[in-house]
Amino acid sequence: MSDIDTSATSKHTIPVIDRMMDLLAALEQREPGMTISDLTAVLKQPRTSVYRILNTLQQHDMVRRDDAGAYHLGARLLTLASHVASRASDIDLVAITQPFIDQLAAELGEGVKLSVIDNEGILVLAAAQGRREYALTVAPGQRMPVHAGAASKLLLAYLEPEELARWINRPLSAFTSKTVTDPKRLRTELARIRRLGWAQDKGENAPSIQAFAAPIFTRGGKMVAAVSVPFLTGTETARMEVIRMAAIETAEKISRAMPA
Repeated sequence: MSDIDTSATSKHTIPVIDRMMDLLAALEQREPGMTISDLTAVLKQPRTSVYRILNTLQQHDMVRRDDAGAYHLGARLLTLASHVASRASDIDLVAITQPFIDQLAAELGEGVKLSVIDNEGILVLAAAQGRREYALTVAPGQRMPVHAGAASKLLLAYLEPEELARWINRPLSAFTSKTVTDPKRLRTELARIRRLGWAQDKGENAPSIQAFAAPIFTRGGKMVAAVSVPFLTGTETARMEVIRMAAIETAEKISRAMPA
């Protein structure tokens, strides 16, 4: 863009939105959060201006304030990010899959998630809430560990070798005693998942949560997403089998509904 174009564009911006974006960018760089004093110093803006921007953003869940008074990026940004991801390809996965996962959640009474893998890791792209007692709450926009969990492992299992190496040849955190952190063991697990065509979480993210996941394919055979159903540890074996089969069947239905 030429200097003339840049100058013309800058005349049609809103200064307060520029300051808001600067504030969000500052919070993005500081994971432990920032106080109003921190933000005032970094942004070089009056304290009252920073407070008013924070108060407005907080009302829209774009930022949140912790008990210590520090501000962090809010959950609404994750939800917005999930829609950006869904529009980044030619296939609108949310539009195609939402009716199916809504139906699955209604039938099982459990929460249902649709997850994808992008440049930052595992993203919950869409979700449907369960109505069963003790059903786990699920929400779009969540980021999940790339190596732990049914959907995460399933998405890894279908990556090309070079891309898989990029994710697992790095330090992998252990969230519970069930988390696989050794790359060699994880590769073995992923190969098994690909043979089976489904994945199971036996408490890798949290001891009290298990899950089953099944893959969604395009008409061309490319794996693009995972349907997963989390449930509480201690669920009866027969009930677990119902969940597993329902997840697989739903993933197959979605795959058949994918555009050519």
